[in-house]
Amino acid sequence: MAVSFCGKRLILTRSSLLRTPKRNGYIVLVPEFGEDLPEKNPLLKEDGFPQFNRITIEKWVAWVGTQAVEYEQRIRLIDEAVGKSENTDVFEDVVIPLEEATAPLDTTWGLAKALYLGNQSLMPPKCYSNIHNRSKAAKSSRYGGLAIYKAFKNAMEDKKLNLTEEQRRLIRKYVLEGKLNGAEIAPTDKMPAFVEGNHQISNRQGEFSQKLEIATRQFNQKIRDPNVMKDFPEEYLKVIAVDPSQPQKGPWTVTLQPYIKETFYEYCPDSVLKQTVWKADVRRCAHFNDRFLETSTTLEHIRDYRKSKAEFLGYKSFAHMSMETKMAGSIENVYNFFDTILEIAKPAQIEELNDLKGFAIDRGFFGDLNIWDVPYWGRKQKRTLYSLKEEELKEYFTLPQVLSSLFRLSERIFDVKFVERKTVDVWNQDVRLFDILESNSSEPVASFYLDPYERPNEKPGIQENSGWMVAMRNKSVITHSNPLAALIFNFQPPKQGKPCLLSFKDLQVLFSKFGHALQHLLTRANYSDVAGLSNVEWDAVEISSNFMLNWLYEPSTLKDIGAHYETGEALPKEVIDGLTKIRSHLAGFSLCKEIYLGRLDMELHSTEKFWRDIIRDLWPQHIGFPIYDYDAHPCTFGEIFSGDWGAAYYSHLWARMVAADVYGAFQELPPGNEEQQSVVGKRYRETFLSSGGGCHPSELFRKFRGRDPNPKALLKNLELKTLAKTE
Repeated sequence: MAVSFCGKRLILTRSSLLRTPKRNGYIVLVPEFGEDLPEKNPLLKEDGFPQFNRITIEKWVAWVGTQAVEYEQRIRLIDEAVGKSENTDVFEDVVIPLEEATAPLDTTWGLAKALYLGNQSLMPPKCYSNIHNRSKAAKSSRYGGLAIYKAFKNAMEDKKLNLTEEQRRLIRKYVLEGKLNGAEIAPTDKMPAFVEGNHQISNRQGEFSQKLEIATRQFNQKIRDPNVMKDFPEEYLKVIAVDPSQPQKGPWTVTLQPYIKETFYEYCPDSVLKQTVWKADVRRCAHFNDRFLETSTTLEHIRDYRKSKAEFLGYKSFAHMSMETKMAGSIENVYNFFDTILEIAKPAQIEELNDLKGFAIDRGFFGDLNIWDVPYWGRKQKRTLYSLKEEELKEYFTLPQVLSSLFRLSERIFDVKFVERKTVDVWNQDVRLFDILESNSSEPVASFYLDPYERPNEKPGIQENSGWMVAMRNKSVITHSNPLAALIFNFQPPKQGKPCLLSFKDLQVLFSKFGHALQHLLTRANYSDVAGLSNVEWDAVEISSNFMLNWLYEPSTLKDIGAHYETGEALPKEVIDGLTKIRSHLAGFSLCKEIYLGRLDMELHSTEKFWRDIIRDLWPQHIGFPIYDYDAHPCTFGEIFSGDWGAAYYSHLWARMVAADVYGAFQELPPGNEEQQSVVGKRYRETFLSSGGGCHPSELFRKFRGRDPNPKALLKNLELKTLAKTE
């Protein structure tokens, strides 16, 4: 979620929010904070930037409590004033007060999240959880005001209003959010059932998450044979070793946490051990295991309540409702997208698996190749085909060199400059702050913190995630604020005289999160509610991430970022050639898995079929292995049942497709023509980056490419072998 940040004018001024002086008799209790503090944010310095190291946890909690109560009060005042007015100017009387009211709370929320991810000694998890939950609850109140909703709806239906495209999008956002929060059914006799349904969804999601977490913790596989673990990366062994100080000495404990199990599949040579872990993974939370941890009943309840919610709001299914906030627009468009990709990906998968089995047999493997064997032999095949050795590869990618090259690339394409601030208040001495300037200006248009290194005692573990982009402040003309973000990673710090060395996976994370940040930072929208990543359709949020990631596979980029940390030797040509091709390795197999999960999600939320019947129907259509009789993987599909990706899981693949087509505009240019790259880069910035959520992404794409997206752009981007045979 993108969050906004108030400027000094807003912090010190309340006049625009006090147009309605009456409080109508209710009393608001706020945490005691001192007489002067409500007029001055204790988290900020005079220049509007945070003072991270001068705030106690008690002040954080007290201040967010104060802001949340004030925010809810202000929303009520705005709603009452609009309800009493016979002539509402929707922007003067609603939009501006809402934006001014929202900015301070969003600031605190964004700063707290960055600090939680960057330094948990300053922002412990429990403290952040309280801030997050209180802020989220307060923010939801702005869609509950019926007078506010009616004002926006009237404005949307008033054809006489002369609105910009950005203003129309902002109005539509509030109307749609109000509708999805029950504004159309309130205060009818259906409202209590609607509210109870939402409550049940939240409860069941929490139940699903808790059961999944417990079931995940219950499994652990002890390994004592050093021969099994000899090829694993040392950093991974430190995580799973019983004694982390002696990573090469067992025993080691393998769990079902995503990072642990996925790396284990990649490096473990013992197929029987991998089978044990894989079967335990897909049987988690099944009804035939511990009945107290089964989630089959829970997920069916979630499906039922979501379906009822959609029907309350006038939709055929939860999936149909979900399409209201998606670029794809309809279930039919999503399925057409799946079918187009699958037509090429499925034959490619069959060919890839046959090749992989032959590769494994040539190296002593015998028996059937199973789904749990693919990561291990795939890694070995990729290393052989493209001459890539992970540990040796890292020696060519130092963080300083990569950052400099990434900045140069962005400066050339987007006509900006990156300038580091040398004196700044940060949450750790490793954190740096960069300003982004237009190439012809000395005034920053945005800023971002960079916190690159792993700190086990301060940051969430590397097995949970390897990078975050936190939106700390959004663009707003109303509050005179520029965007601020934090890029937080878990890269290995410099040690033993070596600089920070990045693996290729680290590079993928860095380019992806940097692209995500650019959409937040380079927005030119006027209103924070549609600036940057705010109001961007779910399946379009990751377009800029994937767009920037595509540059990593360009030979010119790899040549620029790669130099040996000791000798300065350039990255060898054969390595560059290999890295440009690795994303096509097992691409058909990977695509089929993603299509399967996306279609499974859509079927679960658009039909009433039992989940087991759905997977038995869909699995053979997509996956080149027989389904395991006791496979209950929907029971651990946390992204859609405990997270927010229900009827939206396909969004990750859709964004990759759109980004591939966007990037195709650069691939069509003559190689090395930087002048034309800058022209196309300017067009990309003026559409996808500048507009943010102020324009529908389909329209942005048409402005950029002159047509609608082509699903086959992703296939071309991945260079699937069968593509050439079928076209």
